[in-house]
Amino acid sequence: MREEEGIVRGKLQDRFRNLRRQVAKPIPLEQMEIELLAESALDLPYLILIVGSCVIATFGLLSNSAAVIIGAMIVAPLMLPIRGLAFGALQGNMLLFRKGIIAVGAGTIIAVAIAYTLGMFVSLPSFGSEVLARSEPTLLDLGIAVAAGGISGYAKIEPKVSGSVAGTAIAVALMPPICVIGLGLSRANLSLSLGATLLYLTNLLGITLSCMVIFLLAGYTSMRRARKPLIWTSAFTSILIIPLGVSFFQLVRQVELEYSVRQALLNKTVTFQRLELLRSQTNWLTNPPEVRLNVRAKEPVTPWQVQLLEEFIEREMGQPFTLIFEVGQVEEVRREDKNMPTTID
Repeated sequence: MREEEGIVRGKLQDRFRNLRRQVAKPIPLEQMEIELLAESALDLPYLILIVGSCVIATFGLLSNSAAVIIGAMIVAPLMLPIRGLAFGALQGNMLLFRKGIIAVGAGTIIAVAIAYTLGMFVSLPSFGSEVLARSEPTLLDLGIAVAAGGISGYAKIEPKVSGSVAGTAIAVALMPPICVIGLGLSRANLSLSLGATLLYLTNLLGITLSCMVIFLLAGYTSMRRARKPLIWTSAFTSILIIPLGVSFFQLVRQVELEYSVRQALLNKTVTFQRLELLRSQTNWLTNPPEVRLNVRAKEPVTPWQVQLLEEFIEREMGQPFTLIFEVGQVEEVRREDKNMPTTID
């Protein structure tokens, strides 16, 4: 039994050595530390990029524009100090680790404050789908964060990989949820802010953990030195798996309910035989959930019809829903009859 365990352990060690050879460190250790110290500095260019990306992202979220949010993702610089704190934790370099933590913390606080101020100034009565989408993190978001962190770490140790690829991937995961935290606080919507905070922490820890693994495989530290920071980071990340798992199963349930509601309305109601359903969207943060239905019709939808439909859906689904119709009127237009006389003034 011991011989078999020794053989298995030897094979695992050989595979680990092969991985480290494949991810060979092209940048010397001293140069890597100097570059990461510079990237983790809380200087004027970093602060300008934080403010600019936060303003762009917040306005994009308020206008529900995915294109504008993508622009903020490209500008956001938060990925730089995250790599620094990950490397500092592995190396036991407290200066680098402290500078990374301070830069990330200061950038986060500044972005939340800006988003809160803009949210109070604009004062929208409700938020669009881009905001709501960042308040319900699941295990899928953790997977995205881990993949993004791996890209970021590899882009740092491999000069051939463009830094913009990593910057885009990391910014996707960080700046928008920070802005949603501020927007939620501006409307005193704690559930929105807490959901965005969970997403932010999930992405931050997932990115940090995968960066650590990449730096370890690249040979910048030993397994003995890296064991403790890896265990702590993995433990904090594992704690988040519980709420993320619950959210994931809720997401699956919500998708099933949305499909069932849509099919019940289309196939089992007389009202929808006279309507054309263009799209539907469900807001699960309200109680009861709001189903917004964009339809096209020749005749208006009456409040009495909406009430009957809500009662029908509650009987079918076993829970109440609020139905909100956005009706576009259909007008028939025909060409003029050729036989009709025309007059010339």
